[in-house]
Amino acid sequence: MTPINSSSEGISDEALIAATGRSRDDWFALLDEQGMAGAPAHGRWPSKPAWPHPQIARWLHDEHGVDAWWCQGITVGYEQARGLRRPGQRADGTFEVSASKTFALEQTQALDVVVAVLTASLGAPSSRSSTAAYATARWPLPGQIGATESGGSLLATANPTKNGRTSVTLTNQRLADPGALAPVKIALTAWLAAAGFEATRALG
Repeated sequence: MTPINSSSEGISDEALIAATGRSRDDWFALLDEQGMAGAPAHGRWPSKPAWPHPQIARWLHDEHGVDAWWCQGITVGYEQARGLRRPGQRADGTFEVSASKTFALEQTQALDVVVAVLTASLGAPSSRSSTAAYATARWPLPGQIGATESGGSLLATANPTKNGRTSVTLTNQRLADPGALAPVKIALTAWLAAAGFEATRALG
């Protein structure tokens, strides 16, 4: 079972299914069938090494046409679930933590609500972008406690699901201290809860 503070837990299965056609468990089972987690030595059979991160992501893209952004999310979640990397750990050794919430709003509206809440605490985002698959906003977090020397980074990603709903994921990236994951996740969840309150009030 994937640890609760891993990055893959920040992405809802609803959003993953809408974007890729499969749930997290379905993707993990498919990767297991390919032997991507490796296997220990058994009897006369030598051990099999796990597939490296780039190879797993490339296979998802080439064999199943998964968008590059989702390839990374599925691969990282799989590696964490199978013990190939520590919870929240990225390929470069830094850590990240995520939280998500589904809003009864279209993609742009949902991201606008979340951006407004975050702007009140962090100032305006340094960048925003939008595609048919997902929309994002990013904030640099210089001097963040527990982050790398260059500082942390906060990414908001809005993924349309179904029935006009949108899953928004907040991801705090470039953390150096795994001990920061739990308190950061609490903060991310609180921001999303505040955004949910604002969205409900606006709809009411």
